Amino acid sequence: MVETTETEAVPDTNAAGDSRRHVVLRGFPFLHITERGLVDLVMRERGQWIITPNLDILRQGCQRPEIAALLRRADVLVADGMPLIWASRLQRTPLPERVSGSHIIWSIPEAAARHGKSIFLLGGAPGAADACAKVLMEKFPSLRITGTYCPPFGFEKSDAEMDRAGQAVAAAPADIVFVALSFPKGEHLIERIRGVAPHSWWIGVGISFSFVAGEVKKAPRWMQRAGLEWVHRLAQEPRRLARRYLIDGLPFAARLLGSAAWRGVFGRSGNS
Repeated sequence: MVETTETEAVPDTNAAGDSRRHVVLRGFPFLHITERGLVDLVMRERGQWIITPNLDILRQGCQRPEIAALLRRADVLVADGMPLIWASRLQRTPLPERVSGSHIIWSIPEAAARHGKSIFLLGGAPGAADACAKVLMEKFPSLRITGTYCPPFGFEKSDAEMDRAGQAVAAAPADIVFVALSFPKGEHLIERIRGVAPHSWWIGVGISFSFVAGEVKKAPRWMQRAGLEWVHRLAQEPRRLARRYLIDGLPFAARLLGSAAWRGVFGRSGNS
């Protein structure tokens, strides 16, 4: 297993072939953008796929070639994790701020309500998409949610179930499709079915439907700013998350920040 170590191993283009400014971290081009800027981009353009890598997703991309290829096929990568922001600053190519799925699940629907854009909610725990839709429509009364769909457990092993998810979206087309499934299940599903709505935005937001619905509590804002959100999540789900955060995550974070600091002092720019 070989980790990607170069920070400029890919050109400053993504799957869309555009020339927007990117900051390259461990070979992956992250869009240099604020949350507000991303919201404006989604309102202005269409037909793109957003992945919001956190530390764990970046680690997987560095260690598994098939995940690296998946990340590079997305149109937009935005940094969902303070360690990624810190690394960009240490290598002297700072990203402006963290852009997280748990934030844009609020800010994009708010803007969509103002701009007359529609959304579809795909995934989440059973009942979470419907609960999320209820909360969003109460908060933004003019928001139009065309539909929700929760694939059954193990859907990723069945071509028929994956196609059924695509049929659900096709039957209720929307300008923006939020996909709340674990990585990389959600991203593989997006890649398989996004052709049913080629002009829609497809945005992976992880567990965010459950955050909106109040089924899972978010970390306090001070913990998010301090990069300690993982501690809050670990306390809620220690059995599931202990390996991800403690065994895999902390050593990778140390390597990421250490190499970024080295490059900031001695190395080449990761900005492109």
